[in-house]
Amino acid sequence: MRKVLFVISAADRWTLNDGTVHPSGYWAEEVAVPHRLFAEAGWDITVATPGGKAPTLDRLSLGIAGGTPWKRKAVERYLDGIADVLASPVSLDAVNVDDFDVVFYPGGHGPMEDLAYDEVSGALLARRLRSGKPLALLCHAPAAVLAATDADGGSAFAGRRMTGLSNREELLNRFAKKAPWLLEDRLKEAGVDYSKGAIPLRPYVVVDGNLYTGQNPQSSDKLASRIIADVVG
Repeated sequence: MRKVLFVISAADRWTLNDGTVHPSGYWAEEVAVPHRLFAEAGWDITVATPGGKAPTLDRLSLGIAGGTPWKRKAVERYLDGIADVLASPVSLDAVNVDDFDVVFYPGGHGPMEDLAYDEVSGALLARRLRSGKPLALLCHAPAAVLAATDADGGSAFAGRRMTGLSNREELLNRFAKKAPWLLEDRLKEAGVDYSKGAIPLRPYVVVDGNLYTGQNPQSSDKLASRIIADVVG
């Protein structure tokens, strides 16, 4: 049985540049859809967070920003079905990344608050990238690569082709005008070969060797499906 490590942010907020706090966490679709697809493929899934803290659902992701009413209801039902799993994650520092066939980071604004600065996650990402085994990051989750450095102290992901939530998509959120930084900008500053789809909020996936990235929540299905297809062969 193939094994997947789901690394979810433990943050419940995003601190803006004026010191105000935007309640946040993980984005519902980005956890529910890939988790469902991996489970339907018969894969074993382990959920981990920094410190083993239960992740927080961003309630906005079950509102109008989460898509059509039927889609949101389906996502909410699935999350309810795995509530016990999400409530008891393992601590990220207790996992051996080499034990897993796939490592998957879903997004939401949470990673902008914690994973972007988390040294345990950064070391895991750098090791995983070097291993050649599949690594995937979705939407805001590529913020986590900002904590991954190489032996010289530079970005372990410099020169790699990636996507992630674009500036244009981020700024559709009014509170993002107070963001301390934007993901697209930081990835480019880190030397990542960043690209995005021509149309905002449409599925867009970039594959560079063992590195898989999806631009936005709408890329959840396409990203997970591509990983499954490649791993199963």
